[in-house]
Amino acid sequence: MPKGEPFKIKMVEPIRLIPREERETALKAAHYNPFLLRSADVYIDLLTDSGTGAMSQFQWSAMMLGDESYAGASSYYKLKETVTDITGYEYVIPTHQGRGAEKSAFSQLITRPGMYVLSNMFFDTTRGHVQLAGGRPVDLLLDVPTEEFHPFKGNMDTAKLERFIAEHGPENIACIVMTVTNNSAGGQPVSMANIRETYQIARKHGLLVLFDVARYAENCHFIRMREEGYADKAPIDIAREMFSYGDGLMMSAKKDALVNIGGLLAFRDEEMFDRVGAAVVPFEGFLTYGGLAGRDLEAMAVGLREALDPDYLAYRVGQVQYLGELLKSAGVPIQWPVGGHAVFIDAARFLPHIPWDQFPGHALTLALYLEGGVRTVEVGSLMMGRDPETGENVRSPFEFTRLAIPRRVYTNQHMEDVADAVISAFKRREEIRGVRFTREPRVLRHFTAHFQLV
Repeated sequence: MPKGEPFKIKMVEPIRLIPREERETALKAAHYNPFLLRSADVYIDLLTDSGTGAMSQFQWSAMMLGDESYAGASSYYKLKETVTDITGYEYVIPTHQGRGAEKSAFSQLITRPGMYVLSNMFFDTTRGHVQLAGGRPVDLLLDVPTEEFHPFKGNMDTAKLERFIAEHGPENIACIVMTVTNNSAGGQPVSMANIRETYQIARKHGLLVLFDVARYAENCHFIRMREEGYADKAPIDIAREMFSYGDGLMMSAKKDALVNIGGLLAFRDEEMFDRVGAAVVPFEGFLTYGGLAGRDLEAMAVGLREALDPDYLAYRVGQVQYLGELLKSAGVPIQWPVGGHAVFIDAARFLPHIPWDQFPGHALTLALYLEGGVRTVEVGSLMMGRDPETGENVRSPFEFTRLAIPRRVYTNQHMEDVADAVISAFKRREEIRGVRFTREPRVLRHFTAHFQLV
């Protein structure tokens, strides 16, 4: 097998590592929040893999065909045909990004305050939109220690799911969300067997199952690599089976559709299409463009198929694994095995002297920027926010620092620079300090909060 990337580089963007004293000034000006840094002050940007990838020549050429019609654009029907071919869902609605899909769906599915929405584990914006719609998000993740190998650490704990439904009643549950891959659990995959079992439980109780499929292609790759009976199946065939165990999907297309902007909703039946579509029109735009230009729909249609290419997937997951192995071999505690889009450092084990409510995952993001100009993000108790009823910080089962790798952007030499910064911080980890708020927004606080060092 070739060792090189399955593409050539045709255009470059200059980057530079600014001096440490300038990084210190920049971090202070950003109130110790990496989200508030200027990208020009960042050397290697691993804040997110969302909308930060490089598009292919086929996507760029398809964009020239974009039909900019307000309603009924031909670009929409190309996208719809692609989505239906991959998922089997006939009713397709584009949105401006994943948050638009979440906002529209939960505003209609949560029909009264206090209804539960169950998931293997929510990511931040999904959790936030459940709460904004008056619902209660509940994580039912399989419990496996970060250092312990398990091929599908993103799985729903179906025993917990059955107990929760029995205790609270299906009439009080708006829906089940299956997140594939499971970002908050460390980018971990979900097995086909677990998806199937979850769907069977939902059917038994008359509950709706929606997929959160920002990284659906990566999940299909892991099923192909790790689950018995799938080694000889093409990723697109695995995807078709996976989607057969659900009623619809929400998607941030900025990940596994390989575009810089866009999202999707798709449903099996017309009733759901009508309900959620009624919210899309005032929030996003008409049903056939969803806040996007025709060129964006064209690029999305191409990217959805490109992301299922086995050679691309082997490269994509392989680069994440390369960085993970560099860190693991140096003794850095990480979620193992690594997931499909990011390496998740176990900040609680990396920084055991920092209490959970001083957010060790966030403290480590600051250290990595100072060490090597690498921007990362906390996925832990900071991102979980506060309990809307008690006002207390919600403690996450994980205190992660996520190193999310953009698609088709960085080389493995860049990954070596990242590893150098992490290992350098690990060697002086006792010096790293926790943080506390000086400004705390009420919802999705981690994006714009201000901090000071403790």
